[in-house]
Amino acid sequence: MITVKGIAVSQTYEVRQPVLRQGKPIESCFFEGDDLPTTFHYGLFENEKIQGVISVYENENILFEEKEQIQIRGMAVLEKNQRKGFGQQLVAHCEMEMMSQNKKLIWFNARVTAVGFYEKMGYSIIGNSFDIKDVGLHFVMYKKLRN
Repeated sequence: MITVKGIAVSQTYEVRQPVLRQGKPIESCFFEGDDLPTTFHYGLFENEKIQGVISVYENENILFEEKEQIQIRGMAVLEKNQRKGFGQQLVAHCEMEMMSQNKKLIWFNARVTAVGFYEKMGYSIIGNSFDIKDVGLHFVMYKKLRN
């Protein structure tokens, strides 16, 4: 049985570390803003075991005019469960949650290897690629939830 539900930030580490911060200390899994009351963390569970995570932050990017923006960070699915639609379920869950809160736009920094995944979900690239130190090349991607 697959469920997506709100989780504590500490629960994200067991997925963030092996997927996003492999070989790095657990402290590298804590992102700025993780502990703000306006930040939400969600986990995807299969038979009550966490398989994927995603976090949503109230954060405006100057590339966009919309005021009701949110940023996705730390989206990860354990390697053994990638390509099963879990990531898509996590993103879709966030979109529904944020639409219910009248957010207008979702944006995030996507690894080059994930661009195709997000494009299939209706996200677009804005601007050029950029390097995040010790992580790699990224693009800013976005999707308008409402006009």
